[in-house]
Amino acid sequence: MALVASAVMACGEPAKNTSGTSFDEVITTRRSVRAYDASKSISEAEVRELLLSTQEAPSWANQQPSKYYVAMPGEKRTALLEMIGGNKDRVSDAPVLIVSTFENGKSGFFRGVATNEIGDGWGAYDNGLSNAYLILKARAMGFDTLIMGMRDSDAIRACLGIPEDETVMAVIALGYRAQEPSRPQRRPLEDIVRFF
Repeated sequence: MALVASAVMACGEPAKNTSGTSFDEVITTRRSVRAYDASKSISEAEVRELLLSTQEAPSWANQQPSKYYVAMPGEKRTALLEMIGGNKDRVSDAPVLIVSTFENGKSGFFRGVATNEIGDGWGAYDNGLSNAYLILKARAMGFDTLIMGMRDSDAIRACLGIPEDETVMAVIALGYRAQEPSRPQRRPLEDIVRFF
């Protein structure tokens, strides 16, 4: 233990938890929130701090394929609301919408050739890891999120000028919960894990 502590100190000061929230609290209080408090806003500085956490996510050969397009209150956010189908009414009071993409042909590739049968699926995998960091950091900062897969990717691409070599994955609502969401039942561990 002393060796680990000295190794951490040798690399600089250990990271401090400034939110006062434990990691277990972050993961157990994070919910997919479908009702936001319209009276609360989020600053660009806070979104920047949040997105810095995504850069710590692991990715295939450190390719870092994830990209984020942030729509703050205004014309682009209003336009994006029309591109997310049935979720529009659920997130209309969220002050920020974040579009998550990944660059094609990076994760899962070596010198332009897919290294296994998953190919660009590794880009989606890495984007999911990056998004997980985003939603957990959001919760640690006191924010709430909803990851939405129902979206018109062509319209979003045109609206935000997203290049053709990126795959639009999700739109993530960011705001403050308007009410306390319930916790859905989780499957028993025995249903999802096998030990050998």
